[in-house]
Amino acid sequence: MTGSGEDAHRMPGRLAALLIGASTEAIAAAGGHAGGVYLRSSTPGVLRLAVLAGLPGPLFRPWWRLHADRPFPVADAYRLGVQVVLPNATETMRRYPQFAAGLPFQFGSLYVPVADASTTYGVLSVLRPAAADATEVLAERERLARVAEELARRLGSLRDAGPVIWDDEPLCVRPPAAHPSAGRLGRFAWDPATGVVTADAHLHALVGVTPTDFDGTARALAEAVAPDDAERVLAALREAAASTPSLPLYVRAADGGLRLMEFWTPDASAAGSDARPVRGFVLDPGPGAAGDAAADLLPEGVFCLDRLGLVAYANPRAAQLLHRPREVLLGRPLWEGVPWLNEPDVEDHLRSALLSPDPVHLHVRRPPGLDASYEGDWLALSVYPGPDVLTCTVQPTRRMPDSAEADGAATSSLAPLYRPIVLAIALTEAVTARQVSAVVMKELLPAFGGRRLALYLLQDRHLYLAWESGFPPGFLAPFDGVGLDAHLPGVETLTTGRPLFFDSMQQLTAAYPGIPLDATEGARAFLPLIASGRPVGSCILGFDRPRTFSGEERSVLTALAGLIAHAMEKAQRYESEAALARGLQQALLPRRLTDHPLVETAGRYLPGTQGMEVGGDWYDVVESGDGLALVIGDVQGHGVQAAATMGQLRTAVRAFALGDRPPDEVMSGTNHLLIDLDPGQFASCCYIRLDPVTGLARVARAGHPPPLLRNPDGSTRVLDLPGGVVLGVDPGARYPVTELRIEPGAVLALYTDGLVERPGGDIDDGISALRVALARAGTPTARLAGIADRLTTAARHAADRPDDIALLLATRRRPR
Repeated sequence: MTGSGEDAHRMPGRLAALLIGASTEAIAAAGGHAGGVYLRSSTPGVLRLAVLAGLPGPLFRPWWRLHADRPFPVADAYRLGVQVVLPNATETMRRYPQFAAGLPFQFGSLYVPVADASTTYGVLSVLRPAAADATEVLAERERLARVAEELARRLGSLRDAGPVIWDDEPLCVRPPAAHPSAGRLGRFAWDPATGVVTADAHLHALVGVTPTDFDGTARALAEAVAPDDAERVLAALREAAASTPSLPLYVRAADGGLRLMEFWTPDASAAGSDARPVRGFVLDPGPGAAGDAAADLLPEGVFCLDRLGLVAYANPRAAQLLHRPREVLLGRPLWEGVPWLNEPDVEDHLRSALLSPDPVHLHVRRPPGLDASYEGDWLALSVYPGPDVLTCTVQPTRRMPDSAEADGAATSSLAPLYRPIVLAIALTEAVTARQVSAVVMKELLPAFGGRRLALYLLQDRHLYLAWESGFPPGFLAPFDGVGLDAHLPGVETLTTGRPLFFDSMQQLTAAYPGIPLDATEGARAFLPLIASGRPVGSCILGFDRPRTFSGEERSVLTALAGLIAHAMEKAQRYESEAALARGLQQALLPRRLTDHPLVETAGRYLPGTQGMEVGGDWYDVVESGDGLALVIGDVQGHGVQAAATMGQLRTAVRAFALGDRPPDEVMSGTNHLLIDLDPGQFASCCYIRLDPVTGLARVARAGHPPPLLRNPDGSTRVLDLPGGVVLGVDPGARYPVTELRIEPGAVLALYTDGLVERPGGDIDDGISALRVALARAGTPTARLAGIADRLTTAARHAADRPDDIALLLATRRRPR
């Protein structure tokens, strides 16, 4: 949907202003401390976080992008059009275990779809303190619903300017402070159209400039507030004028004191896109400076973070222990000011402090080279949550955080805190049982200090070994295929649904006398793999040394076993569907190409190596009157549906070709057929009707990559021919026909985008590379089969082939 040029240009700024306003209003309405808005993206079925208020964006990057069919509360609210109320962590774990495994903290949350009568735009979400049950948040839920309704109404008014979607990173903004500061605050307004700045009396008093001495320009304001940071202030003003929300800006006054500036556009839709009026304030800590002075004298390190993770205060001792100057720390995100704190365990503790009311404590190891040996290499860090500020203390410590010092590891007790999210995200990308097993091996085992892993899958009431690592060769062979009546921990954990933990091998043998052991020392965990109440298999974790499994570790391992079970169940469904799709496609692709005495052809098909590996690519050679039809196509998507649609299109094209219909009619007829068969599905296609005697070729293209032609002298070019849109989109689409002549000995190459396109690369570069490869692929007398093999060699041996590939080559033989 498009609008006038001016409307389209203003759209991003107007949209951002609406979303920011709705987010902050939603937080206040629902009594929350953070919130945001998810919107549709240009990728079908994918939601993107457009605004995040009250939380640091980098710490919540895994939730920036979300598939609408995933079992998450935002996805359910969007897909089903219902409000989702999760009053506490217990209810969250019960209803959304994958979401809870990623954020296992004590908080509640509300999710309301943003929709009008015809369109669901996205979801408004608020994170708030935990409540006993859903009845305690009824009033907040109703207020949030009203905010979402008003947001939908205003988003509807933007549709004439273009589609209401979001494809960028989220805008991270600060919500209104829960407790207004007691410091001095002055306000200002800037009109970029006139360049005039007006300031209230409080601001004049704060910066020490009288109205008569103030010349009313943006530079005068910047130099009065922060002489050394004037350029940063001017840049922030320009960003705000363009309705580009930015982080709160911390600057230094002339006396070195810290000041906070914030900017906003009160009515983004009322002005032109390049001249939005900007309002803002300057906050000086004022009386709080006395508290800072007292904290400066404390023997322990103290620093404060705002809700976006920016360091608002750090005493000298904190700067010393963190080995960073105060001027480097202040006003910057903690992970930028202290890069060596940018670790998964630290990030997860900070997420906990931002979302739940309880303080968190952790130990971090300072990197080598900080001259920390006189105080110890380890720091004890505590974070105390507040409504607007996190107060952090840091002290040196010489002790290791737990008994894992023998391994020199950081702290195994941290594993339950930060590994669930890593494992959950990694498992979403695994589609085969082998890939799931590899993810568990890579992400889960090291986090808990494990050295051995075995995964068994249930089939016909027997457990079969699917993956093993770390066990002595052949040790697990006797256990492969054991029945469910066997008295073994790996069996009984599945039949009872209870995880079994053994802190030592002695405990294991006491519970299961006579059980074969692979080591005399160590510990074992046996976890049931159960997905939605259905048994899938069991998981065995092995440790080289005796260890105690804490209650927290047992809970998280049990939750992670559920994630693994769901991933394994999905992998089994995938493999069944893949086998069906492979069989379907093999049946549909031509077993042999139509032969002609004056034309030689060769075709190749390679399935993808990621996701549902069978796709909708196809090629064909069909008799068409006294000539031949050369066809190649690519149906959107992968799996059984794509293969089935491919079969229907191939049959339709063959029917049109056998009737010797002109290329444009073949494309138009196939286009109408696809629209009737499956609205929403689309395909690209290239159709060439070749006269083998004269070499005249008549070509029609529907959104397909251009053919390549290698002349008899070896020169090779891209046939940049006109074409129409892809099939299945526009019933009135037209497909122009281009004529060209194929000389005897010339090689014509048709291909699908999988052969020339790679993630992050330009398809034009891929086409150029294929042109060069075709030019070098053999002599004019070389057989086409050999040329086809050479052109697909690199793709055939690639470990990462995200899309399937089809290639069709044709050459005219010289008459004898």
